[in-house]
Formats: sequence, structure tokens, C-alpha cells
Amino acid sequence: MAEIKWFGHACVRIRTRDLTIIIDPVSPTTGYQMSRQRADVVAITHNHPGHRALDQVREPYHLLEGPGEYEIRGAFITGIRTFHDDEGGKRLGKNTTYLFELDDLVICHLGDIGHVLTDAQAEQLSVVDVLLVPVGGPPTITPQQAVEIIGQIEPAVVVPLQYRTERGDHDRAPLDAFLREVGAAEVVPRETLTIRKSDLGDTLQVVVLTPGG
Repeated sequence: MAEIKWFGHACVRIRTRDLTIIIDPVSPTTGYQMSRQRADVVAITHNHPGHRALDQVREPYHLLEGPGEYEIRGAFITGIRTFHDDEGGKRLGKNTTYLFELDDLVICHLGDIGHVLTDAQAEQLSVVDVLLVPVGGPPTITPQQAVEIIGQIEPAVVVPLQYRTERGDHDRAPLDAFLREVGAAEVVPRETLTIRKSDLGDTLQVVVLTPGG
């Protein structure tokens, strides 16, 4: 079982019985406020200031900052090289997509990905149960590209990130643009997502989280 909470922008906390992971701790400069957190692992997808507010997380923790394979307290974490643009990082630099194997659940955070997946990347991510995906458009993928990636991976659950809200990401597309593209009916936001492997179905489920600190 895992509990997923979104703090705004790309910042997500994943909790299991044995482990707490913070991905891309968010800076207050983005408009989102996250209370200081405790974590066993902090994973950074890239070094932009809005994704690397390490002062928001209490030490000690394991810091992951790039591709590689890691085993921490029984969890297997894989960092996969991706890019912040569709030109191999020439414009906006590199990005790390993380795959978290937590008990019997596999959760993927795409980070600030700026391109659809290669065949090799799609194959590596084909085991994903829950996909955390930016959907608000430049400088990350557009809603249309997000839907294309969902089709490449075929996860059971999708949690959209980095779209326009009242608090932040005002230069991004609103959530409605993604929901139309993915064909989701009106979705009622929730504070957290608590999910078990047995909860997964054959039909794609879109879960919208309320950003909160």
C-alpha cells in the first residue's frame, strides 16, 4: 500500500509502511507552500530551483540526483535519463524519470520530461501501475503528449501534475485541457491517494489531487 500526496508543481510525497519519499521538494517561490517534511529519500529530477528546495526537508535522508539503480530499505528505485525538451536536452537540459518499486506497487514520476518516450524507455516503464505526469504544457509536455505517453506505458492510475491552479503554474494549461484529451469525466479532487495493488483495475483511472502543504 502507498499513500501519495501532491504539494504543488512537481512535488509529491510517497509513503509506505517502511519508507517516505519526497520528489522535487517545492520552493515557496512557485506559489506553493509545503510545511517542512521528514523523508527517508529525496529524489531530484533536475536542478531547477522550483524542484530542489532541500531546506524544506529535514535531514538526514538519502539524496538521489540522477540516473542509476538504488536499493533503500527494501525499495528498488531506478533513475532513467530523459530530457527537459525534445532536442536531447540541448535547450533545457537533462531530466531524470524515477521508477519506484514499493512492495508490489510500481510508481513512476516523469519529472520535467519534455518529449514522448523512446521505445526503450516505454519498455522500461511498461511495468508502471501509477504514473505521475506533468500535463500543463511548456516547458514540459503538452496535454496531448501526456496522453501519448499514457498510451505508451498503459498504467492503471494517472495522477496529473504541473498544471495551472489558483496557487501556481499560471503560465500552464488548466487541468481541463488534459481531462478532455484523456477522455476523463469530471473528476472530484481528493487530498491524498491511498492505493493497493488490489485496487487496480483494467480501466484507466485519473486521480486528481488537491495541492496542499
